[in-house]
Amino acid sequence: MKRNSRLSLALHALSHMAYGMDEVQTSAEIADHAGTNPVVVRRVLGKLRAVGLLTSERGHSGGWRLVRDTRHITLADVYAALGESLIASDPGPETNVCAVERALDNRVLQIMKEIEDSLLARLSQTTIADVQRSIRQDASHVH
Repeated sequence: MKRNSRLSLALHALSHMAYGMDEVQTSAEIADHAGTNPVVVRRVLGKLRAVGLLTSERGHSGGWRLVRDTRHITLADVYAALGESLIASDPGPETNVCAVERALDNRVLQIMKEIEDSLLARLSQTTIADVQRSIRQDASHVH
């Protein structure tokens, strides 16, 4: 997965938070794990807070904390919270009168929508808890 994507950062942060459900993690700690800037972390995690996946506390001992059990947070929840989309935004009113280009644009948009529906279906089958299990399994195979 592309390391600088918002989805990658959000999933990385949630996976780390899952190990200490009751512990608060600062934006700086999360940024250090993910190799990015705390401001970027706050922007991304703010979207997760807005949909009720996280809470944040201000102040010296503040930071981010999971609100929901990791068994109830799917990768699709995170994808949707971030407003991620494979489909390019609708160009708006038709400005091109070429019938070939309109037909091509419509067909490609339909295909992209089908792909995104399939992606969401797959992402909804995996939870953060599943990711945790995979991490533990991978770690047990390292000698």
